[in-house]
Amino acid sequence: MTQLLPSPPLSAAAHVKALLASYPDFPQPGILFRDLNPVFADAAAFRALVDELADQHRGQFDAVAGIEARGFLLAAAVGYAANAAVLAVRKGGKLPGTVLTEEYDLEYGSARLELEVGQLPTGTRVLILDDVLATGGTIAATTRLIERAGYTLTGVGVVLELTDLNGRERLGTAPVHAIMSV
Repeated sequence: MTQLLPSPPLSAAAHVKALLASYPDFPQPGILFRDLNPVFADAAAFRALVDELADQHRGQFDAVAGIEARGFLLAAAVGYAANAAVLAVRKGGKLPGTVLTEEYDLEYGSARLELEVGQLPTGTRVLILDDVLATGGTIAATTRLIERAGYTLTGVGVVLELTDLNGRERLGTAPVHAIMSV
């Protein structure tokens, strides 16, 4: 009798490819919105994302900065997995106390991000995590916040990179790891 071996687990990229949803003309005509919520909602897929992001940068960071909102999910999980601090990079007007602010352009508008001052010692090594790298505006603004706060940027991790929007070009020399590119 032939014994079947268990299938190896899917890679993080295979999970993303299988579960990624796309919505044309959202939030406005001409935009193709890539929705990673189905990936996050699948336990095996989410574990694969977290494991890959943590393993790709292991030993290179002391803290993880998650960009509101889906970046929070990744940063919290990777921070826990790597025993690292977690920073929340919030939309403007959501943080108390002294904050640093950066304005940036989106592919369909503009916005503001903030980071609370003095959360970690100067020189802390920070990894930025977000769900999608599109035009690079959000992540570029976050890199400026991290540097202005006195931290050391060690890299950027994203689940999905939309390569036709050339977002990497706005990130300078920061090493970028994308689980999947389209």
